[in-house]
Amino acid sequence: MVGLAVALACVAGAAQAANCRSAPVPGIDWRDCNKSRLILKDANLEGATLVDTDFSETDLRGARLNSANLEKATLLRASLAGASAEKANFGKVEAYRSDLSGLSAENASFASAELQRSRFIDAWLKGADFQKAELGRAEFSGSALANNSFALANLSRADFRGTTLEGPVDFAGAFLFLTRFEGVDLGAATGLRQEQIEIACGDAATKLPRGLTAPRNWPCAFE
Repeated sequence: MVGLAVALACVAGAAQAANCRSAPVPGIDWRDCNKSRLILKDANLEGATLVDTDFSETDLRGARLNSANLEKATLLRASLAGASAEKANFGKVEAYRSDLSGLSAENASFASAELQRSRFIDAWLKGADFQKAELGRAEFSGSALANNSFALANLSRADFRGTTLEGPVDFAGAFLFLTRFEGVDLGAATGLRQEQIEIACGDAATKLPRGLTAPRNWPCAFE
């Protein structure tokens, strides 16, 4: 029996190792695999297990990641431009300087993710959760937001110009140092406090929720 157990363990280990070399298919298990610096453009990874997978500098443009689990994955300088990731889990990913332009990520989770300097330009982000995410200098220009949470997120110097808030967006406790809201209608924003607005950036076209007033130093001066 002991010999059989060892044999089965070896087979299981071999299968797991072989999985990292397998071609991308829906539902694949690539957890802990090194998939860095690859071209996976238009790959179908729907429902895949990608926990702790390394996608650093990988081309995932147009990939299908709906319902995939990428928790704690590494996406440093990766490109997910034009990818679909509805209901995907990006919780706690490392995605510094990643390109997520045109990403469709409705109801996805980016909770506690490291997303500094990442680009969400023209992304569809309705229902996406960014609670406690690190989003310093992230770009959201042209993205669609509704029913989102940025509660306790770091949005220092993030850029929301051209973003549309089509439903409630929670900014409770978010750090908004020099966050750019020029021309943005924040009427649907919730959780905002005057002290957050005082350190953010807006202009005469920025609309604030009832009870908040524009600071005297708007617009902010940028080099």
